[in-house]
Amino acid sequence: MDIKEYMRNKKPTSLQKIDTVLSKNTFFFFNNIFEERYEGHINSIKQTLLLLKNEIDNFGLKKDVFTKLLLEKENGLSALLALTGLSNEMFKRLITIIRISDNGEINRLVNKDRWIEDYKDNSFTEWSDERIKKLIVNNQYFREGVVNVFFEGSSTQFLSEVIPLFELKKLDIAKLKFSITEMVDSLVRYKEKGSYSGKKGNNPELLIEELLDANDISFQKGDLKELVVNSPDEKRTMDFIIPSKDNPTVIVESSFLSTTSSGQGDKSKTELSINQLIKKHYPKALFYGFVDGIGWYVRRGDLKRMVTAYDDVFTYHKDELDRFLCILLKLKLQNV
Repeated sequence: MDIKEYMRNKKPTSLQKIDTVLSKNTFFFFNNIFEERYEGHINSIKQTLLLLKNEIDNFGLKKDVFTKLLLEKENGLSALLALTGLSNEMFKRLITIIRISDNGEINRLVNKDRWIEDYKDNSFTEWSDERIKKLIVNNQYFREGVVNVFFEGSSTQFLSEVIPLFELKKLDIAKLKFSITEMVDSLVRYKEKGSYSGKKGNNPELLIEELLDANDISFQKGDLKELVVNSPDEKRTMDFIIPSKDNPTVIVESSFLSTTSSGQGDKSKTELSINQLIKKHYPKALFYGFVDGIGWYVRRGDLKRMVTAYDDVFTYHKDELDRFLCILLKLKLQNV
């Protein structure tokens, strides 16, 4: 009996496969060696924070204490982020915003003219953790600029306009004082981060809904009938179908990304295939996309592919929302 025949005879039933998964489930996989090693990392950050608190108790809340922390401690940045509750991912977004913006107040705050020339690039890709840490150690002005952001960031007009208040509060200087109140605040924000991100009121699509409702523009959400019938495996739920599924003149998809991921490339490919289906089954309909967020800003290759899927592209900037409304009103007047 060859191996293939043996395996066919030994092939388990679906019930046996389910039983294997249930009876032999490890529940939460963990590697003991890794766990012990990572506990060492956690303990190191904890000890660094305790030393930092001691420094502040002895010498006061001074910027020099924090620049020394970033320079001398390998996990100094991790400790600072832990103290304030700012995630490493959000910190990287913040550095990206600082790099790409040209705001006088921010430029002065971070000493931008003393480090940006040596680290300019035209790719607009997000800097890696290693690159940021290396610059913190090697460039005094960048290091001091990072500390300035944690001391004064919440009071800058520019950052208050581009960073959600939920995150901006983490740049409050009070976070650096080890006060019980502020540490409780950080714990609550950490706990509620997932709920905050998932709330409907935090979804930018709500702006489109409010815009359409305020201007008596009918719309529906869901599946386009022709796609359900002709391409059930390829169709997808549409964010906005104007004015209706029976007679779509404008079809809108929204993609707001505040993070980056490898899935962005797949998303752009999906939208291209949807474009082809719409053009085939609804040749008179316009396919519009709201593509916004720093996640798209720093992934130019994926962005380039993404925008080719749409007849026009908008962001959630007020000017762009006005432009979108203007087009819809013109179409409505023309009874298109």
